[in-house]
This record gives sequence, C-alpha cells and structure tokens, in this order.
Amino acid sequence: MYPRLRIDLAKIRHNTQTLRELARPWGIDIWGVTKVLCGAVQVGEAMMAAGIATLADSRLENLARLPTAERALLRLPDPRQAEAVVRLAHWSLNSELVTLEALSQAALAAGKRHRVLLMVDVGDLREGLWPDEVIPFVRQALHLPGIEIAGLGTNLTCFSGVLPDPTNLGVLVQLAAELKRLSLVECQVISGGNSSSLELLQQGKIPKGINNLRLGEAIILGRETIARRPLPGLFTDAVTLQAVAIEVKEKPTLPTGSIGQDAFGQRPAFTDLGVRRRAILALGRQDVHPEGLLPLEPGVRVLGASSDHLLLDTSDYPEGVKVGQVFSFGLTYGALLAASTSPYVVKQFISHPEREGT
Repeated sequence: MYPRLRIDLAKIRHNTQTLRELARPWGIDIWGVTKVLCGAVQVGEAMMAAGIATLADSRLENLARLPTAERALLRLPDPRQAEAVVRLAHWSLNSELVTLEALSQAALAAGKRHRVLLMVDVGDLREGLWPDEVIPFVRQALHLPGIEIAGLGTNLTCFSGVLPDPTNLGVLVQLAAELKRLSLVECQVISGGNSSSLELLQQGKIPKGINNLRLGEAIILGRETIARRPLPGLFTDAVTLQAVAIEVKEKPTLPTGSIGQDAFGQRPAFTDLGVRRRAILALGRQDVHPEGLLPLEPGVRVLGASSDHLLLDTSDYPEGVKVGQVFSFGLTYGALLAASTSPYVVKQFISHPEREGT
C-alpha cells in the first residue's frame, strides 16, 4: 500500500547505539524520543534494544503505546490530565506550581512517587522558569507530597532557534550546584536539551555536569539540528517515504489563464522552462510538507503539492517514467512529523531488510 513510510529498525538501533557510545565518555545518558514517529512500539523497542532505559514523548497517547520502559512526558502536562500523567509517565517536565499540585494529588491517590524535571528557560523563550525563579519555586514545590524534584532541564533551538553553548547550558549546572549547596535538591538529571546539543558534545565543549540529552531527530534521521548536517557513523535513511505515480504527462511550465490564489491561499509564481515531463504522485499536503521531501531518485525535482497530489518534474530522470512507478524520498523533521501523523500514510517497519519481500 502507498504512500508509505519505510522504517528500518536495524538502522534506528544502530544510530541509537552509536549516539550512546558518543555520549558515554562524557557521563551523559540519553532519553530516546519517539514523538516524530508517534510513539511507535517498534521504534521504542529498537531504542531499548540499543540500551536506552528511558523513552520520552510529548503525547500521553504515545506513551500509552510504548513498551514498559521508564517513560517521560516531554510536553508540560495539562493539570486536568494529572491522573493519566502519573499513570503513564515516570517523569514529566514541569514549570508551573498549579500543575505540580495536581500531580501531587494524583500521585498520592495512586500510591506513587512522580519524578519532575524542572524546566529552565535560558533564552529560547519556550517553556521554563527564569533562572532566578528556580530556587524560590523549588522551596514551594518541596512541600508537595508524592512529587520528587529530580532534576533540571532546558530546551533550545525549537522555538527561537537559540543555540546551546557552554554559557547557557552552564546555567543549569550552576543552578544544580546551588540547589545542592542549599540542601534543597540533589539533581539526578541535568538535561542539556535535544539533538542540537550534539555539536557541543562532539567538540568537547558541553559543560561538565550535564548528564542527559533527549534525542529524537539525531536517532531517527541521523542529523544534528543546527545545520541539519549528517552525523558521522549514522544512517540518514532509516526512514524513507514512498509514493506512487498516478499520472505522467508532458506539460508546459507556464499555466494558461489569469493567476489567482491556490488551494492554500498562496499566489504561485512560475518560470517558463518550456515543456517538461511531469509526474503526479498520490500524496499531498494532507499527508506531508512537500518542501521537506528530498527525492532519492536522480533527476527528480519536487514542484509542489495540493491537498492530495504531489507534482514532480521528471524530465531529467534517466529512465522512462510510468504510471504505477514508486518514487522514494528522504524527509526533513517537519515532513516526517506530518507523514507519520497522517492516517493515510502506511507505516512499514523493517527489522530484516533482506526479508522485506516476505
């Protein structure tokens, strides 16, 4: 069935093992983030087979599907979902006292102790307390039964694009030291962010004391998230998207008639390149971000997409193109996030590529 995501679990396992080996000399543990593939059980199992002890996801629905590893909720909880958070996650990321109060009540009712990674905003302006708010916040939170403030974390590059560096990550280390000095909390985890911190790690510049990274894109797509460069020793094709051609025709590159808005409210522009061979694939914006598709066949260029149709220029493809032909694409993170979320895209998990046809 097409369109489909082909997910090579052996490559995901390899990428996970390689990144764990990279981080181990620095005393850094990795949480495996599964959200870009919707918390697929198979992906969680592949990460665990590579030695990951904690799986992390932003959605409770995904956590409910994951294997029975230690699980962490990455998105700040909705206080109204406190019971589900405590039931499904061993850890959650937090920055609001009212949420911790709800989690405390839920943990007491369940007879559990719920661990909290307190998020600190060091400049990216997404979630987290300002650094000078952390000590007063912890003093209040320590009175909540059933809750354990077990570490500090931050998030960088996701919203404002602020890059991790020794200074902003050093803020976490300094805060953890101050919490210990004041005999408030001894942080089990000091989480220095996501795949964007890997460049610092490779350069040996990650501050001593950072002992955790939350990695998803680097594991799944084999790239760091600052310049999206491939990481040495990692597969960048663990996930590919395949779609089938439903029309192949020679057509001009300039439309005929007055140009207005397209189906998404944009006014497209065109360059006259003469008559070109075009293929339409059964895939559209309802399934994927076409701007994030990277054709794997030579001489193929993505022209754009409507809701249900992806248009390719195949004039430079070295062979004839036929209706029914399957084209393959690499994906950016955004394209993969959309494709894995679409119910119209089949997910095919490959454990043994040599047996794919069986």
